[in-house]
Amino acid sequence: MQLLRDLCQIHAPSGNEVRMKEFLLSYVQENQAKWKVQPQINHGKGFQDCLLLVFGQPRTVIFAHMDSIGFMVRYGKQLIRIGGPDAETGYRLVGEDSQGKIECTLVVDEDERELRYEFEREIERGTELVFKPDFRETEENVQCCYLDNRLGVWNVLQVAETLEDGIIAFGCWEETGGGSVGYLAKYIHENYGVTQALISDITWVTEGVHAGQGVAISLRDSLIPRRSFVQKIIRVAQEANIPFQVEVESAGGSDGKELHYGNIPWDWCFIGAPENNVHSPDEIVHKKDIYAMVDLYKLLMQKL
Repeated sequence: MQLLRDLCQIHAPSGNEVRMKEFLLSYVQENQAKWKVQPQINHGKGFQDCLLLVFGQPRTVIFAHMDSIGFMVRYGKQLIRIGGPDAETGYRLVGEDSQGKIECTLVVDEDERELRYEFEREIERGTELVFKPDFRETEENVQCCYLDNRLGVWNVLQVAETLEDGIIAFGCWEETGGGSVGYLAKYIHENYGVTQALISDITWVTEGVHAGQGVAISLRDSLIPRRSFVQKIIRVAQEANIPFQVEVESAGGSDGKELHYGNIPWDWCFIGAPENNVHSPDEIVHKKDIYAMVDLYKLLMQKL
């Protein structure tokens, strides 16, 4: 789990994913010689801070968003949410401005209905603050901030080791409503003819989706993917005896929404391990669900 620990340390809130991209580029360049197939690496002009890895003759793409939730300094000591982070007085936040590194405390002012920070000086406006990482591992679980979606990124890096035909797309801005998957999907369709996608992300433990009982395959969130495509994925999991749970929700979303609302006939499905303590410094995921997630993705990239 050292790679996952390293991923959780990287500062990459929505809109500033460049450090994550640089880490992934370095990781791919250092490790791809050991992979079954060495991918074509696409990034730079036309991709903003996104990254595409293209293996062989792709039929399916996996989307994994690189960004996290966090906070941005407004005026004075005010903070604004980046995405939907949990907020409790006492959370430790870290960041950096032109005056140096920052470790401060989040303060939730219920009376004023605002978020503030406590620090010995005023932090420059526009500075991003994220939860201070505290990675914990037991025999059953891993726990840290930003398992959503560093675990989704970790998953596809495991898949990359044996992937022969497929695309891995690392995107941006998912936690604040998307923005990169649309043009990535257009590029992938126009250049490779691919129209089916898997969303490597993390979902929630609920009354119907439980920790330790397998990876969640989503039949719907706020959107409904094409049933026949999702049923094909479920059959693959059943035939391989990979532990899974069917998720049915009325709200929520992922990178799948940009595919769903686009003008290309994408089939897509969200598949992810469930976590507790969502969007907090203490997100926790069961290892059984993590391993089931990796196993299913590796198999789907062969079968679909």
